[in-house]
Amino acid sequence: MATLLVVTLSMAALLAAYFTYGRWLSRRVFELDDAHEMPSEQLRDGVDYVPTRRSVLLGHHFTSIAGTGPIVGPAIAVFWGWLPALLWVLLGSIFIGAVHDLGALVVSIRNRGQTIGEVAGRLITPRARALFLVVLLFALTIVLGIFGLVIAVIFTRYPQAVLSVWLAMPLAVAVGLLLRRGSANLWVLSGISLALLYAAVYVGVYHLPITLPFSNPVMAWTAILMVYCFAASVLPVWLLLQPRDLVNAQQLLVALALLVGGLLVASLTGQTSLTTTAPAIATSIPSDAPPILPFLFITIACGACSGFHCIVSSGTSSKQIARETDARPVAYGSMLMEGMLAVLVILACTAGLGMGRMVEGQTLTGAAAFQASYATADGAWGQFGLPQKVAAFVEGGANFLTAVGVPLELGIGLIAVLVACFAATTLDTTTRLQRYVIQELAAGIGLKPLTNKYAATGLAVAAGLAVAAIPAEGKPAGSGGTLLWPLFGATNQLLAGLALLVTIFYLRRRSKPVWFLAGPAIIMLLLPAWAMGYQLVVDFVPKQRWGLAAFAIAILALQAWMVVEAALIWRRSRGVLEAELPPLPVSPDVQPATT
Repeated sequence: MATLLVVTLSMAALLAAYFTYGRWLSRRVFELDDAHEMPSEQLRDGVDYVPTRRSVLLGHHFTSIAGTGPIVGPAIAVFWGWLPALLWVLLGSIFIGAVHDLGALVVSIRNRGQTIGEVAGRLITPRARALFLVVLLFALTIVLGIFGLVIAVIFTRYPQAVLSVWLAMPLAVAVGLLLRRGSANLWVLSGISLALLYAAVYVGVYHLPITLPFSNPVMAWTAILMVYCFAASVLPVWLLLQPRDLVNAQQLLVALALLVGGLLVASLTGQTSLTTTAPAIATSIPSDAPPILPFLFITIACGACSGFHCIVSSGTSSKQIARETDARPVAYGSMLMEGMLAVLVILACTAGLGMGRMVEGQTLTGAAAFQASYATADGAWGQFGLPQKVAAFVEGGANFLTAVGVPLELGIGLIAVLVACFAATTLDTTTRLQRYVIQELAAGIGLKPLTNKYAATGLAVAAGLAVAAIPAEGKPAGSGGTLLWPLFGATNQLLAGLALLVTIFYLRRRSKPVWFLAGPAIIMLLLPAWAMGYQLVVDFVPKQRWGLAAFAIAILALQAWMVVEAALIWRRSRGVLEAELPPLPVSPDVQPATT
């Protein structure tokens, strides 16, 4: 019953936060008003700036921010116990993550859809713009590499998921074209697409698993995915990203309903137990594991608070939102939904996994099943554990589905497709965001060739592929995924701290209250810096990982520099509005609407 109690209380807390704290922020602090003209109308170009109905944008935004972050992070963090992970997800998503996401979206909306890095240059100092954009560049490069590897691992470990994931792409294009012509109903089309997607899951599981005939299929799949990302990044958002994300959002809602239903049945019938499967707080940590403080707060990023979300909010969503009041459900609401997903992942990797897992031909249950996956740091957090982490959720979630009559092999296929489709939405959205960042940096330093969207996108996917190819010690290319995860987490969370800093300056210049942002900003600046410094001293330098050491030092230096820039103008910023936006758009690809 503990499993059921956790789900019920978590849902209640997240819903209460949306209708209380979220409403206060929207009405009293940011004063959202539909009378304001949106960037999607001001700069409508049919490619990036496209006014979008709330339901479609909500699907795009949610699936873009979710990805595999709220899956891999919590699947790792239960290593320290499910209770600390649960508390950080709930408190972090309500008081830090959702506030961060909403602030980034609103600030971008009111600055002509500029990215949060561009806005930093106007709110803090021009140097802050360059510093922020460089941090973004580093962070997005790691995201591309990590999430590309996650999908490649899914394809390699679960070949039954391949068919349906790739089928989602042409289905999305068909939906986008039909909706563009106005010849079809949105929900009928997306419903048909969802049915076809699930039919493909069945075919993939029972008839057509797809494998690649390469010695290193993980890197082969990653390379193919990067080619796809290039195409998706330069296509109009209405053609692929929006319809694909809508279908994926519906897929998630169905999967969540099945997971919650399975959890409910399994709890009421005594098939699962949270308290006897995994420790609430781990008392025995292997010597090769990192400390819970500060690593819990950077291991679980998406699901509690993630700097990547500020890039989505200010990079794509602010260019598509049609009404200002849509910001609350799109940004604050999506973050709370992601928090709920993270809660279900925590339960799947503990109570769900305890329902049974096949290990070396033997079915283990309860604590034995959990210990088989989390007995050592190498299996839970270390260098070679990415497949194990993903498998813990896939197989634990599939166990929940069996409680409502879904065959185990089909359940594994459904959850594997869910993970891969989510990661794909984040992957191609990240590529588009990285293109914006490269173009903005290139425009700032006068590097004209990289202001071209095709050149910028090519550089983005090449860098992501290079990061994905990093090997773990003594392993082939593409095996170093979880070696990079803590570095991604620390960089990602530092980015969240910097984005919160930008929101603080936006409100301070308008003499608005900022007290509710002070604690979150300090947490998201200090804890990630602590984690990155720990990795530098304990891991990167002693093991002579000089590339990773240089990366960590650069990120820490950039963060410190930007904080100093902010401190220097803090006193004289209150009540002093920033300069007006220039009359022409900043982005080299965007022209003002003529209709």
